[in-house]
Amino acid sequence: MKQYYQMKDKHPDAILLFRVGDFYETFSDDAIRTSEILGITLTKRANGSASYVELAGFPHHAIDTYLPKLVRAGMRVAICEQLEDPKKTKTLVKRGIVELVTPGVSYNDNVLEHKENNFLACVHLEKKSAGIAFLDVSTGEFLTAEGSFEYIDKLMGNFQPKEVLYQKGKEKQFHELFGGKFYTFTMDDWVFTETAAQDRLLRHFETNSLKGFGVHNLRDGIIASGAILQYLDFTKHSQAGHVTQIARIEEDRYVWLDKFTLRNLELFGALNEGAKTLSQVMDKTLSPMGSRLLKRWISLPLKDPARINNRLDVVKYFHANEEKAWEIEDEIKQIGDLERIISKVAVGRISPREVVQLKNALVAIEPIQVSCLQSGNENLVKIGEQLNPCQSIREKIENEIKADPPAMVSKGGVIADGVSTSLDDLRKIAFSGKDYLLQMQVRESERTGIPSLKIGFNNVFGYYIEVRNTHKDKVPDEWIRKQTLVSAERYITQELKDYEDKILGAEEKILALETRLYNDLVISITDYISSIQLNAAMIARLDCLLSFAKLAKENQYNCPEINDSQIIDIKQGRHPVIEKQLPIGESYIANDVYLDNDKQQVIIITGPNMAGKSALLRQTALIVLMAQIGSFVPAEEAKIGYVDKIFTRVGASDNISLGESTFMVEMNEAASILNNLSSRSLILLDELGRGTSTYDGISIAWSIVEYIHEHPKFKGKTLFATHYHELNEMEHSFNRVKNFNVSVKEVNNKVIFLRKLVPGGSNHSFGIHVARMAGMPKSVVKRADDILIQLEGNKNGEALAKPVGDIAQHREGFQMSFFQMDDPVLQQIRDEIRGMDLNNLTPIEALNKLNEIKKISGL
Repeated sequence: MKQYYQMKDKHPDAILLFRVGDFYETFSDDAIRTSEILGITLTKRANGSASYVELAGFPHHAIDTYLPKLVRAGMRVAICEQLEDPKKTKTLVKRGIVELVTPGVSYNDNVLEHKENNFLACVHLEKKSAGIAFLDVSTGEFLTAEGSFEYIDKLMGNFQPKEVLYQKGKEKQFHELFGGKFYTFTMDDWVFTETAAQDRLLRHFETNSLKGFGVHNLRDGIIASGAILQYLDFTKHSQAGHVTQIARIEEDRYVWLDKFTLRNLELFGALNEGAKTLSQVMDKTLSPMGSRLLKRWISLPLKDPARINNRLDVVKYFHANEEKAWEIEDEIKQIGDLERIISKVAVGRISPREVVQLKNALVAIEPIQVSCLQSGNENLVKIGEQLNPCQSIREKIENEIKADPPAMVSKGGVIADGVSTSLDDLRKIAFSGKDYLLQMQVRESERTGIPSLKIGFNNVFGYYIEVRNTHKDKVPDEWIRKQTLVSAERYITQELKDYEDKILGAEEKILALETRLYNDLVISITDYISSIQLNAAMIARLDCLLSFAKLAKENQYNCPEINDSQIIDIKQGRHPVIEKQLPIGESYIANDVYLDNDKQQVIIITGPNMAGKSALLRQTALIVLMAQIGSFVPAEEAKIGYVDKIFTRVGASDNISLGESTFMVEMNEAASILNNLSSRSLILLDELGRGTSTYDGISIAWSIVEYIHEHPKFKGKTLFATHYHELNEMEHSFNRVKNFNVSVKEVNNKVIFLRKLVPGGSNHSFGIHVARMAGMPKSVVKRADDILIQLEGNKNGEALAKPVGDIAQHREGFQMSFFQMDDPVLQQIRDEIRGMDLNNLTPIEALNKLNEIKKISGL
């Protein structure tokens, strides 16, 4: 226990898995937490004469089952192993922490999501700006950037890191800027110094400067990047040979998608339970690498039309050449997660089966390379030229590893026959021992003329030759007598002793030799890490582009035209997610949208609830986004002058945890839009201002549209869906504001939603009709109709009359009152009765009063 507490002191915030024989044990508070998370039994053990300590453990071979559960529960897990063989020591076994597994640092397949990156992020906070670095140790991807707090927040939304590091003492600033939604860990101040960071990066990449990576000017980014590598040292992950480069995230290369837009467009997470996201609909990839890259492309759409058109060019080729696409798809299916497999090579954690999978992937790359080079498509040829089947290492694996090896080297039977003469001999001894002994027995029997000679074994002196007393005179002189029995003698020979040494140590020697040969092979694979990582990147790229072609075929998408103009012209556009979730037989109503900077910069869309205004806004943004990641789009035709920022203010939601009302959330999002406008921005505003009073809302909405329209520099293209019909008046005052509405048809007092965008404003919301459709009590709907009529006819601001008659008396769920005291007549009668002095009223006066009340009531 003293040894345990020494280890625990090094990582007090982590659960310590302490190896004891064949078990990993946890003690004290760790045991309590572990038993709760894993659902294993919590027991106690004696700790000295007077105390007990809580204990919970599991078998060491079950770590791959239990470790992921602890990490997913947000635990940091320190793994403490026995560092020497207990058989070879008479004192306490030496132990040490060999790895610290955290949500952001893991190689375990059961911890990692195959279709998602497992990014560790580090943020270096200054007074007005910050640097950030992202590292996925499971793939070797290392990225850095710096900029405003808003930009860093946007990147964190894009990359969704599983763990975020930052400097101790800056907790308040971090939470104010980025909230509390990330799993975080704080590090010492010295880690966040330029000198320490620069030294750590140069030591890792073994270079004299960072100029070759293009990050040398990013001071804050370098500090964040160096701190991440320090964290790898801290967590005992110092083997990082697969992290071969660091890349800069260039802000001016990608479309700005802030965290509000990522959420509102439901790119990766659905706002409603059971709903699908854009990434789910678009993901037709065949490999985990392709799926991870597709998510990156969606979160970072391109701005450069040339690069976008390069992607579209390949998608067009696959769309037109289905057979060629199928050939490449069949080979990609054989490749698996090449990116993560080669990372395991670098850290020496690759299993024999994964080595065989690596070989199979390299075999599959060759026909893919041939297909690309023979395609005649310039962009595919470039991909083919970068692919490298690594033939020499592929053949080495094929020759040295058995075709179907076990999952672990320790199981044996990994190295193929013929690789090592020593290994082959040891195998013959270990697995053909009986045959050898039988052959020796026959040979010695014939040589000595002793027919009953036999070879046996016991634990006292090992292998022996037993000879019956009747033949002992025939025993050769070189045999050594070891034991005398009643009717026989037992002898040993030098040959038998040599063989015994071989056979008894054979299995142990086989395992040691196989392990050494296997490790040598893994080391030889490390020379090919860069080439294989490039292969993985190219295959992931091909996988994404094939996915786009398949998506286009399945859903009748068309190729967009991306250009430098300031026009967005979408013909018959559809929402890519909603159209996949419609009931069978129901088709999506497509719509045209046209925006430019000269005539139609702002479109104000009015129309009933449920008519499809929000869907129209979102589909426009999604079509633009899909086009700019290089995909075909759900439209008959789309000509898109590339956008550099997509902003959305959609839906209403409180942020109770931060004490923000719906209206405050709206205003935060709107402020972010107005403070980051550009001439190529696409802005979607849905029901802005509805979180406050009507006139406040109208005033704010009008003012925002006016600001966007009248901005001296930037003419952001805007779609504004609203119920404030007063905004239709803006068309008359502002020449680039146009009114449109989503049309409906009224038939027999029922509303049919046509979901078609047509020019002109609308002055009716049909909200009461929607209330009726939702199953609102009929009396509420009827009363709402009456109030609406009164409001529409009430120009003088008079108070609304209270309900009378049938409506008041026939509310669902109410017991009917005998008197309806809101009736003006009954109010007069009540006042008459209240004014009587009953104590001094004579009978004749009472009769007269009753007669007056009868007249008032009209009876």
